[in-house]
Amino acid sequence: MAKAKAVFRCTACGHQVSKWVGRCPECGEWGSIEEGAPAAAAAGTTSVVPRSPARRITEVDAGTSSATPIGIAEFDRVLGRGIVPGSVVLLAGEPGVGKSTLLLETVKQWAAQGRTALYVTGEESAGQVRLRAERTGAVHQNVFLAAETDLATVLGHVDEVRPSLLIVDSVQTLVATGVDGVTGGVTQIRAVTTALVSLAKTSGVAVILVGHVTKDGNVAGPRSLEHLVDVVLAFEGDRHSSLRMVRGIKNRFGPSDEVGCFEQRSDGIHEVSDPSGIFVHEHPTDVAGSVALVAMDGRRAMVGQIQALLNKSEMPSPRRAVSGLDGARVAMMLAVAEKHAKISTGKHEVYASTVGGMKVTEPAADLAIFLAIGSSASDRPVASTTVAIGEVGLAGEIRRVSSTARRVAEAKRLGFRHAIIPAGTDEELPTGIRITKVSNLADAVDALERRRLQPVDAPF
Repeated sequence: MAKAKAVFRCTACGHQVSKWVGRCPECGEWGSIEEGAPAAAAAGTTSVVPRSPARRITEVDAGTSSATPIGIAEFDRVLGRGIVPGSVVLLAGEPGVGKSTLLLETVKQWAAQGRTALYVTGEESAGQVRLRAERTGAVHQNVFLAAETDLATVLGHVDEVRPSLLIVDSVQTLVATGVDGVTGGVTQIRAVTTALVSLAKTSGVAVILVGHVTKDGNVAGPRSLEHLVDVVLAFEGDRHSSLRMVRGIKNRFGPSDEVGCFEQRSDGIHEVSDPSGIFVHEHPTDVAGSVALVAMDGRRAMVGQIQALLNKSEMPSPRRAVSGLDGARVAMMLAVAEKHAKISTGKHEVYASTVGGMKVTEPAADLAIFLAIGSSASDRPVASTTVAIGEVGLAGEIRRVSSTARRVAEAKRLGFRHAIIPAGTDEELPTGIRITKVSNLADAVDALERRRLQPVDAPF
């Protein structure tokens, strides 16, 4: 019998190669290739009697996978109406963004409904978690705490407490005895996650795993980790802003593009059901260089504000600074404005930014960026009751964007009276708001000029 060949795996990403190399061809990490156990022989073709026979899909009870609301509306929104018993959720985010605070509030709301929750921490002591829970008001008698890093001991706690919700903070700190590899390594993370997924599927306990992220913002650990779990969520936030976003990346039980909004405060984390107000700053009078837009973040429409400032400069290369926007798209709008609207910015410093820390990278913000640049250049304000939606092409045409009706409806809900949208829009738009369809930049400028000549309370 031929001897089984040894395999070599990367400890950083799990990539497998046939021989040792100094650098992993998949992730580019140096010195991460290690020899593993010989590859298993090919599986035979002998059939095995299944433990349970296959059933018709019409006979399968879908009620066993119905979601149970946690009690936090924004979190339930991202999960898909709640958490499914026996499911495994991976919540990843940067250190200090508020993952543990959110999960403490989660177990508190879960326990308040008469259910039992077990919070396992491998990064802090039980006393530290208790202090944070007291500060944020997340103390409840149905919440159990355990400071453990051994996987077998964690499974023992589950057998004793028998919770319906298990929180593991974090999966990189647990160690599976008998498995090779360092704590937090690829082999250990895969073994720990596999064991917890098996626990969830066999016992019906819902499991939420806290994961770390790399410097690029990706989930740390092997890529197979995301395939093992049912739901992958990214917890995002700017250190200079109190706003936090829980963004769905993968969801087997609901939409994978939902976004939940939260605000980090000294007394804990609070959900923000209407985040549009954070991104729109109200001025007592209209100001030049400020234009409102409606951006889609997943399936959620959020009204924001773009501001542009042009200052004359004697420098041969005037400064360009962008915050919260795609710098490449801002540069494109400057070129389009000079070519098709005769707005010269070559001798001006240009600053473009969003309000409230909002990040907008979609092309639907092009028209608002252009109008903000033109408003600042001419020192003529755009009415604060006007919202601009549309993608601008290099030829000066305005192209239609997705979910225009939903964007206009959100603008109407917040009191905007006028919406400038692409002429090619064929969606059924809401009534009660003035709609101006434009096909190019000249039409958009003319629409603003006509609006200036009309009284503020002009009929729709």
